[in-house]
Amino acid sequence: MLGRTHDLAAITALGVVVLAQPPRTVTLATGIVAVFANLVGGIAPDLDQPTAPFWRNLPVGKYFGRLFGMVNGGHRFLTHSLIGLALFGFSVHWLLVAVHPIMHSVDIDLVWWAFMIGVVSHLIMDSFTREGVPWLLPIPIKFGMPPLKKLRMTTGHFGEKFIVFPLLLIADGILYSSHSDKILDILRRHLT
Repeated sequence: MLGRTHDLAAITALGVVVLAQPPRTVTLATGIVAVFANLVGGIAPDLDQPTAPFWRNLPVGKYFGRLFGMVNGGHRFLTHSLIGLALFGFSVHWLLVAVHPIMHSVDIDLVWWAFMIGVVSHLIMDSFTREGVPWLLPIPIKFGMPPLKKLRMTTGHFGEKFIVFPLLLIADGILYSSHSDKILDILRRHLT
């Protein structure tokens, strides 16, 4: 999937979770950082590609990207598995604990959950592509939906651009408009 599709899927997944399980309290700082973390989580598994936007924006990023990709077994390998999900979880939790003293008004647990929701949404979305995802690595089988590879999408082609992306936009429109009262209530009660 393209980065924009992963971003939209991450925000959609975060919205579903927040509406289903509204947080106890949320500061404005936590809300902003959580949304940012969710978007980063939505593209984080693609760090195994030297052409990922993250690497392109660093001065010598393409070299680090190649090295990171080789260490992780190439695209859609370690970072696209349950092991990768756990590694992202531990790494980001450690990073959030380390920076918490300078962001003391931010609830790092909510930020961590937002990040992880983004990562999971990425893996689910990539499961709909022809290549699939090696969920159960080290078992080298790539799983996809639907099971028949011929029925899956190719990244950046018609199915993604004209079916999946618009459907996510429509789903967000329906989700947020049909729950606008609940969203406003969450904002009023929780953003302190």
